[in-house]
Amino acid sequence: MSFFQALIPVIFMVVLGRFLARRNIPPAEGWRAIERLCYLVFIPALIILVLWRAPLETVPWKIGLTLLVAQCGMALIGLIPALWKSTPGPSVGCIVQSNSRWNTFIALTITGVLFGETGVALTAICAAIMIPLANILSILAFTYFGANESGVKRNPFAELIRNPLVIACLIGAALNVSGIKPSGTFETILELVSEPAMALGLMTVGAGIDLKALRRAGIRTFFWSNVRLFGLPLVAVPFAHFALGVDGVPLVVIAICTSTPTAVNGYILAKQMGGDAPFMANLIAAQTAMSVVTMFLVYLSTLWLIGGLPT
Repeated sequence: MSFFQALIPVIFMVVLGRFLARRNIPPAEGWRAIERLCYLVFIPALIILVLWRAPLETVPWKIGLTLLVAQCGMALIGLIPALWKSTPGPSVGCIVQSNSRWNTFIALTITGVLFGETGVALTAICAAIMIPLANILSILAFTYFGANESGVKRNPFAELIRNPLVIACLIGAALNVSGIKPSGTFETILELVSEPAMALGLMTVGAGIDLKALRRAGIRTFFWSNVRLFGLPLVAVPFAHFALGVDGVPLVVIAICTSTPTAVNGYILAKQMGGDAPFMANLIAAQTAMSVVTMFLVYLSTLWLIGGLPT
């Protein structure tokens, strides 16, 4: 199945979410509740299930090292504006977060359509690495650069261990390592709870797009959006392929995961931790719109690198 065939359902669900939100179906507080449910219940259940089933003994250490190098490298690039006196600290925190976060909903859907459960399992392995690391980098950036009216600094490690996606990664990995295979009633419950994750998650992405933010986005927004959309896969894919010998489906999954736009929930973290929330909204809106083209270019480049679509 082609990349665009996999992307069409993603675009449809995002547009549907935007369409319904514009018509106040449900009201804004309803979308916030749906996003909260995805964040606290549906996506964690999906991560637990696919990590529990994932073949963690094969590729993960190569994927882990690749994503560690790529995310940390992009976070360091995000710190460059701190050297410029004209860039406020809260904006620097947003750039670091934009460079290191990714959209799990989009990646899971595309890799699932393209490669089935293998794609979802590999994406879950990426999630187990990228989600904790993105949270560490983002929280550390906002702890240091964010505006702080109260004067009380948040504990980045406390924020990390309370993150439901991080907790789900740990549970899924622990169950996998334990050797207990998912079966019976508990597996059925996880499957039922995780089923709404991707559909509702993508709809909340659409509902959360701020079109007004996209219209007021300036050169700075589009510059850093391009840095994020091309920079993360440009570091990750060549490193994985040439330095570690990753090929085939795992390499394409790395390319897809690293080329997704930054996560919509990054706006909430920026707002809560003293970041430049309007600038973060601009970055999210610009990257979500641009990624339809940029993800396809990254995908084609990866296929060219490996000589065709893996089976």
